[in-house]
Amino acid sequence: MCGAPVQTQSLPAGVDTEKETVITGRVLASDGQPVGGAFVRLLDGTDEFTAEVVASATGDFRFFAAPGEWKIRALSSTGNGTSTVSPAGPGVHNVDVTVSK
Repeated sequence: MCGAPVQTQSLPAGVDTEKETVITGRVLASDGQPVGGAFVRLLDGTDEFTAEVVASATGDFRFFAAPGEWKIRALSSTGNGTSTVSPAGPGVHNVDVTVSK
């Protein structure tokens, strides 16, 4: 069982988006349906593993990261997919990942 907090689109109380960089999104199948239970990895600009969470039943995931170049990789029984995001500063930065075989 993963020790990561429950993943939702809403942020936990006390998160200051003026100071914190939040990467959030959903894992989606090629038909646009959410993919729950996917392993979602955060990789830095050199493809170095940084963190991993399990997407919620509705495909939601969230990472707290620094500004910069990030790759989001989702691995699931439905397939795998990768997206990139480049937050320049604090705030909520949304990126969905579409998976396919």
